[in-house]
Parts: sequence; C-alpha cells; structure tokens
Amino acid sequence: MVSWNFNSDFYITWSPSHVNTSADGHSRSLKLDQESGSSIASNDMFLFGQIDMQIKLIPGYSAGTVLAFYLTSDQPNRDEIDFEFLGNVTGQPYILQTNVYADGFDNREERIYLWFDPTKDFHTYSILWNLYQIVFMVDWVPIRLYRNHADKGVAFPRWQPMSLKVSLWNGDSWATRGGRDKVDWSKGPFIASMRNYKVDACVWKGNPRFCRADSSTNWWNKPRFSSLTWNQRRLFKWVRKYHLIYDYCQDPKRFQNQLPRECSLPKY
Repeated sequence: MVSWNFNSDFYITWSPSHVNTSADGHSRSLKLDQESGSSIASNDMFLFGQIDMQIKLIPGYSAGTVLAFYLTSDQPNRDEIDFEFLGNVTGQPYILQTNVYADGFDNREERIYLWFDPTKDFHTYSILWNLYQIVFMVDWVPIRLYRNHADKGVAFPRWQPMSLKVSLWNGDSWATRGGRDKVDWSKGPFIASMRNYKVDACVWKGNPRFCRADSSTNWWNKPRFSSLTWNQRRLFKWVRKYHLIYDYCQDPKRFQNQLPRECSLPKY
C-alpha cells in the first residue's frame, strides 16, 4: 500500500464530524472539543515495513491532549508500537512519548523533548519495523530502538499483523505534568493535522511466512536494515544525550530493582 488517499486507505472509527479531509484526500485533520475526540484506522493490516506520516501538532495551549499515531494488533495479548504526543501549557514544549507492547505487556515508555516546535510546521514521524528491530524516527533521526531479543526471552512483535491508527483524545488524567494541567476547553477546538503519509509494508493476507521472507518487495527485512548505520548511531546518541527526559530502563525503582531483561541487552 503506497497510495496517498486518506479516503480510500483509512476509515473513521470515532466521530466523523470531528474528522476533516481535503478534497484530494491527501491531508486530514482530527479535532478534539468538549463533545468528542476523533480517530481513524487503516483498512489494511501489516506485518513489518516502514510507515511515515507528516504531522503538525496542536498550536498554543494543548495541555491534557494526546495525539496518538500507532500500530496495534487489537488482540487481547496485543502488540503495539506507539508515538504519543503529549500537549502542554502555552510556552512549554510538547513531550513525545513512545511505547512498545509485546504479547500484551507494555511499561516500556520513553520520553523526549523535540529539538523543534512541532506545532509550527509538518514533520515526518516514522516507524521501521522488521525482523531485527523497531526504529522510531523523527525527520529520519532515530530517537528510539527496540531490538528483537526474542531468542533471549524478550517479547518482540513478530507474529501479529497490526493496523495503523491515529487518534486525538482527552488524556488530562495523566498526560501533562502527571495530570496536574487539564484541558482548557475555552482554548479549543484542538486540531492536529496529517498529510503525505507513506505505508511501505507487507499487507497481511493471512500468511506470516510471506511477510517474514527476505524478498525485493520486503526490502525492510534485508540484513542491511538489521541495525543502524554509523551515521544513524551518531544521531541516536545525540538524541539520547540531549533530548531524552525519561527511559524506563533508567527507572529501577519502578520495577523494584528488577529492570526488564531488554534493558541489559544491546540496542544494536
């Protein structure tokens, strides 16, 4: 699936009146107000590939709002790969939280501050998901890695196909300063916009072997995408050094000093 039409590739899962699509189907906005949030989901499901979405976040006061851009299998023991953009009071930066669910378990949050104002313009947010790793990218800069260490007993999303979803909702019980800053409805409606997405992924047809194969179509499974390039590693280290504000692997208290196994394993 590499088309560019929200009308043909996605369906509205929540509040059609809060979803606005351009005439050519290339851009779409989601709205949150006191009445409702909104969400969309892809018609297809995927098993491995790369997904890019250009997003422009809510300008001004956005405290309490959450825009989620994510892949999810929607099974009871679900797999999920999440970008969550947590709004803030005017003048304070957005927080980008990422998370990975594998086999129904999450608790793998990381948070960064972005190095630009994501409300001023569109930026590209990407997920590369293959047999070896999950790479979260912002404008092609890798901000997070989750490596496949299934052979060492660490759960990794590798069997369940996932659909692509985008949702905008009221998360003010937790999203901004632990729930202390609430949505101010007088500042609404809150609108986030998307455009120019690209889904270059294996469309699920019921056979995992087809998606796991190393073929010219499944370019993302080729060995050269099994780790970051030297330049990507340099950028990744820069993000970790200057922009990371929370990493579950650096929070032993949360896990009673028993950090998850992947925390002690190599990232690439």
